[in-house]
Amino acid sequence: MRRRTPPPPAPLPQREGVDPVRVRLPVDGAWATVREHLVERLTGAPAGVVESMFAAGLVVGADGRAVAPDAPYRPGMFVWFHRELPAEVPVPFPVEVVYRDEHIVVADKPHFLATTPRGAHVAQTALARLRSELGIPTLTAAHRLDRLTAGLVLFTVRPNERGAYQSLFRDRRVRKEYEAVAPYDPALVLPRTVRSRIVKERGVPAAREVPGEPNARTRVELLGHRAGLGRYRLLPTTGQTHQLRVHLTALGVPILGDPLYPEVTAPVPAGDFRRPLQLLARVLEFTDPVTGTDHTFTSARTLRAWTSPEAWTAGS
Repeated sequence: MRRRTPPPPAPLPQREGVDPVRVRLPVDGAWATVREHLVERLTGAPAGVVESMFAAGLVVGADGRAVAPDAPYRPGMFVWFHRELPAEVPVPFPVEVVYRDEHIVVADKPHFLATTPRGAHVAQTALARLRSELGIPTLTAAHRLDRLTAGLVLFTVRPNERGAYQSLFRDRRVRKEYEAVAPYDPALVLPRTVRSRIVKERGVPAAREVPGEPNARTRVELLGHRAGLGRYRLLPTTGQTHQLRVHLTALGVPILGDPLYPEVTAPVPAGDFRRPLQLLARVLEFTDPVTGTDHTFTSARTLRAWTSPEAWTAGS
């Protein structure tokens, strides 16, 4: 099997912790110039933006030199540029570093902050912030945590070691423990293990359970209850999209602050941080695949609906 040649290193530095965009020109391209291809490819860019980037010398080749607006199309060529960062409302909560060594960084992510750049969330992400704050441009996420979920995320420092840490999650060699606050139902028998088949369709906000062989498993335990609310420990052994939110909803106790389950509600206005999803990635436990060290990390964050029910009820 022929091995694909890796792309050359980026000739542009990161901007606010965000990598430049890399584009490889198709081998079977029939465009006359590089500019013509990018105009056609970047259909989401406002009219004239691509032309302006070329005119300003913002599109560069592997040697770091600006690609001229009339540069001929070369199949397989790589070019780089920085996309215009979207206007983002700053998430006013810090990303706390729980642990750091020469191989990994474990961070305690706040609610509302995406793990990695995606869609409308680019600079306001845990990865971009940590790259800038720690001065580690090679930092990469080994897995992802939903934007609305708070808690522990593992990042890798060295690119050549990323695969080893990602395999921990792929091979289910990480023990993950979550905590949630949801309504208390005295008729719900716990602990129990919930098994179901969950599918998440592209373009549809919420995942759903369907008949078939289970692909999602979660052990649910009740840690305590008061004033009609329960505090739950969730121990997933699989990692389907929105798995914990779907499973608690199926049990009749949807997580507080959830805008998707049991039904999709109106989007929370940008900058409204009053009622975060009451879900926290509390514990991350694994054996380091590079050093052999046994790690157990615990989040210092709390869930407001449980620790400050009056403030949660008041929406403050």
